[in-house]
Amino acid sequence: MYAIVEIAGQQFKVAKDQKLFVHRLQDKEGSKVSFDKVFLLDDGKKVTVGAPAISGAAVDAKVVGHLKGDKVIVFKKKRRKGYRVKNGHRQLLTELMIEKIVATGAKPMVKVAEKKAPDKAASKKAAAAPKAEKVAPAKKARAKAKDVDFTAMTVAQLKVVAKEKGMTGYTSMKKVELLAALSK
Repeated sequence: MYAIVEIAGQQFKVAKDQKLFVHRLQDKEGSKVSFDKVFLLDDGKKVTVGAPAISGAAVDAKVVGHLKGDKVIVFKKKRRKGYRVKNGHRQLLTELMIEKIVATGAKPMVKVAEKKAPDKAASKKAAAAPKAEKVAPAKKARAKAKDVDFTAMTVAQLKVVAKEKGMTGYTSMKKVELLAALSK
């Protein structure tokens, strides 16, 4: 049985008890990881192809260790100009051991994030947010009271007016598109 699975943004063909090297993962050595983006499963009799991924399928692996790959020499030269640069690069890798391939019934593995004490910068932003909300209703009231020159408004103000009117898709619009939509 083998599967084609996406690990760290790359697709790999994996089988049970296979070792493979992938770009560095943040997981610790000895920890178990699960990858649920399985694109193809082959059990010898039946081939299952996802669209794009197979729901319920997963590949469970164990982090064997972290290491660096072989050195790659990058040499640049411009002849007759006195320009020569030599660099080396060693890619950070993680070695994985594929433990099992689950065809159906796999639950996506959720990592539990530790809660940190709030930063001072985050608390300042949170304190500034209510002030912005208090200013916005006043602008809304003024916009309702009279016809407003939309061309003098900023994009943020135009988006507030568009939201107030119940428009959809205004978040990705540019100023010209917002002006055209609001003038209707």
